[in-house]
Amino acid sequence: MSAPEIKGWCPGAWRPMRSGDGLVVRVRPHLARLDADQARGLADVAEALGSGVVEVTARANLQLRGVTESGFPQVIDRLDALGLLPGDAESEARRNVILDPLDNGRAERMAEALYLGLEAARFAALPGKFGFVVDPGPLRRLDGISGDIRIEAAGDGLIVRADGCATGRLVAAEQAVPLALDLAAWFLDSGGVGRDGRGRMARHIAAGADLPDLLSGNAIPNDSVPAPAPGPLASGFCVAAPFGLFTAKALRHLAGHAGQLCVTPFRMLYLPGVSALDAHADLVTDPRDPIRRIEACTGAPGCPQASVATRDLARALAPHVPDGQRWHVSGCAKGCAFPRFADRTLVGRDGAFDLVMPGAPWDEPHRRGLTPSDINELSRP
Repeated sequence: MSAPEIKGWCPGAWRPMRSGDGLVVRVRPHLARLDADQARGLADVAEALGSGVVEVTARANLQLRGVTESGFPQVIDRLDALGLLPGDAESEARRNVILDPLDNGRAERMAEALYLGLEAARFAALPGKFGFVVDPGPLRRLDGISGDIRIEAAGDGLIVRADGCATGRLVAAEQAVPLALDLAAWFLDSGGVGRDGRGRMARHIAAGADLPDLLSGNAIPNDSVPAPAPGPLASGFCVAAPFGLFTAKALRHLAGHAGQLCVTPFRMLYLPGVSALDAHADLVTDPRDPIRRIEACTGAPGCPQASVATRDLARALAPHVPDGQRWHVSGCAKGCAFPRFADRTLVGRDGAFDLVMPGAPWDEPHRRGLTPSDINELSRP
């Protein structure tokens, strides 16, 4: 089997990605928020023109899968009518901004300012995967979320920090976004983008790029807190779905309980102001649900990069994952669903699985060539 193809860009609404089960259309709601009507409308689109499921991604976006070439123009028209189609393909690709969904409004204001600033022509060359994280605290919720430029809490203030640097520059709140944009411009001007159009900040820093004094500092970000779990919070309710897959019926159910649905980078939806939620078979509201302990990508045949089916195996393994551990079933070594360390990672290769324990999908495996039966045997106590 050849190495998995690294595309270097993410799908959008205007620029879908072909996959094994059709087109993948990624929707980036404004400020990662849907109102109830938009949620119902998106459920209708998924049911009529896609797979019937809306996927919440680790980038706080939504994905429709299974869209046909002939159905794609209808998807675009319906997304536009719902107010879920920002600008054009270029401006959409630059809106890679992840904000703390539980913030009291400051994160939203900064994200709006970033949206506006990133429309400038000087940022047209930013790579498709280059992104910003807005995590103003006071405790950071987005520490484990990938981002190239980070606005974070530090003490009672804010820092702007380049990914790959342990510290950042302390700034006043009104200076944070301008400095973040200046840092993005430096990344471009200093050769952060390769000839292939790809580039990430941490890789650029690791390769020896020297940040100028005005864009660096020695302020340490505040401590982080764990991601919220499904269930009631002080200000609302978090709800999950297996592998981040929200069925059309589940979305309509949530729209009947909440005026607003916030898309989180934790592959959950957050419902502000909601204190309780009626049970639904397609939703996870119990933080102890075993399905929360395992991650799985689309796998074969939906993804052409994968040579193995993933989610049925992950469902079967979930009850065997020890409390406090995280397991990952990945169709290939890219590890799109969970590109980081797990206590146990199964990686598809040539129709079988390699076992990494512990580690990431691209790490050296502990065992190779396992079948699902072998894995079930290994998982028994």
